[in-house]
Amino acid sequence: MEQEKKTFKILSIDGGGIKGLYSSTILEHLEEKYKCSISDHFDMLCGTSTGGLIALALSLKIPAKDISKLYSEEGQKIFPKMSKLKGIIKQVLFKGKFPQKPLKDSLQNLFHDKELKESNNLLCIPSFCLTNGKTRVFKKNHSVLDRDDEILYVDVALATSAAPTYFPVHEIHSLSRQQFVDGGVWANNPTMVGLLEAITFFVGDGKEYGSIEILSISSLTKSNGLPIGSRKEKSFLHWRNDLFETFMSGQNFFTNFFMEKMAIHMPVPIKYTRIPTAEVSSKNECLVQMDLATNDALDLMKSMGCDTATVYSKKDEIAQFFKTKKTYSINN
Repeated sequence: MEQEKKTFKILSIDGGGIKGLYSSTILEHLEEKYKCSISDHFDMLCGTSTGGLIALALSLKIPAKDISKLYSEEGQKIFPKMSKLKGIIKQVLFKGKFPQKPLKDSLQNLFHDKELKESNNLLCIPSFCLTNGKTRVFKKNHSVLDRDDEILYVDVALATSAAPTYFPVHEIHSLSRQQFVDGGVWANNPTMVGLLEAITFFVGDGKEYGSIEILSISSLTKSNGLPIGSRKEKSFLHWRNDLFETFMSGQNFFTNFFMEKMAIHMPVPIKYTRIPTAEVSSKNECLVQMDLATNDALDLMKSMGCDTATVYSKKDEIAQFFKTKKTYSINN
């Protein structure tokens, strides 16, 4: 009798700037409830932008509560408060809204000089390479791939989170000074990136694994809907933050819809579970922005992450992810 094949488990985390605090808070509660390290229960970790930062930290077995602490304590340094006019002028006429140094310093304190070869999990961290005009996914090396292990965690984190007009383009010297921007320009929800990686290298006929389980964690998002009769002619000055938010929301919605359908029709059995954004009231929507790190905004994100985690951590489909540990062996 043929031995039953194993299940390949993927964790995917959306991008969203400072709103990553919502996602890390959910993961923090899951670690507390199941008394575990997230890293021990997923073969692959995927994350884009702020979700990439979280995935990278989890792959080093940094507790999710420490990631939440970084957002809470460093958020206002990374996203300093400024007037609307100053923000517009910096985005339109100068080098971008925020300098890279506070973010880089925070990441350096978190990751030090660690390289991707030190990851405890397979990784898929999307970015976009401006130098060659192509998508780029940073990965932990495995039996088929031998490429990214010498790249610094800090460089990967900066490459996946260099949101256009918010942060400078990130240049990686170890890759012949190639330049990168935020993976959110093409894969803000990286679930499909992880799925494709899994079925290409690990799951299916002739491969070690026979099925896939995916847990996808949303960032906190608002509806982005506009009333009938809203302004039709919009320059960048009119779009501002809504421009990038609209791209991300559209990608998130399509990826979730795609995964729900693919889980039914794929030849490989897929179990797909999504922890969605919390519903944000109209009065609080002004606090839900990718670069707003005021005390009120941080408290809202933390509170909504706690509420969502309380509900979803009780669901059987979430508990199933933590009843078994990862089975893919990483040789560091």
